Amino acid sequence: MKSNKPTTKIIAGKYKGKTLELPSLDVTRSSKARLKESLFNVLQFDIIDKIFIESFAGSGSIGLEALSRGAKRAYFVELDRGSYKILTKNCQLVEPQSCQTMLGDTFIQTPSILNSLKNSTDELVLYVDPPFDYREGMEEIYEKSFKMIEEIENDNIFIIIVEHVSTLEIPEVLGKFSLEKTKKFGKSSLSYFTYTQE
Repeated sequence: MKSNKPTTKIIAGKYKGKTLELPSLDVTRSSKARLKESLFNVLQFDIIDKIFIESFAGSGSIGLEALSRGAKRAYFVELDRGSYKILTKNCQLVEPQSCQTMLGDTFIQTPSILNSLKNSTDELVLYVDPPFDYREGMEEIYEKSFKMIEEIENDNIFIIIVEHVSTLEIPEVLGKFSLEKTKKFGKSSLSYFTYTQE
C-alpha cells in the first residue's frame, strides 16, 4: 500500500536520491525543489566543511541537502512537535552523527547556537525560513527574524540566507550584514546577506 505522506528527495551529493518525509503541508511549506536547487547552485562548493544552521527547520531538507553536499555539521531548530518528530527521523536516515536537532523557539535557540560557535574556527551558513503569515500570531515573524539577524555578533558567518514571501520588503542592511541579492521563485524568494564591506 502506497502511503500518501508528502516526501521530497535529496537532489545531489553523497545522499542523492534519499527520500525524506515532509510534515503535513498545513504546518510547514516545503522549500520547493527549484528554490532548493538554486540555493545550492549559489553555494556550490562553498558549503564544504561549513557548519549549516537551519532555523524553522521543518523536515530539515535544506540542512540535510547541505550535509549531502559536504557541510561538516548541521543544526536544526523546529518548534512544532509533529514536524520535529519527522525532522529527527530524517536526520537518523541521513547522517545522525552530524546532526544536532533542537525542539524549541528559533528566536531563543538560534542565538544560543550562534553564541556557542562564536569562537569556532569554522564558518557558518545560517538559513532562516520563517513560516509565511498564514497562521494566527505569525504577523511579526519577519520583524523578529530580522531583529535576530541584526543582533548577531559572530565574526565567523559565511552567509545568511532568508527564505521569504516574495512580496516582502527586505532591509538592505541588518546589523553587520548587507543584502547581496534576492532571487525570486514565484511566491517565495531567497535573499542573501553577507558582511557589510567596511
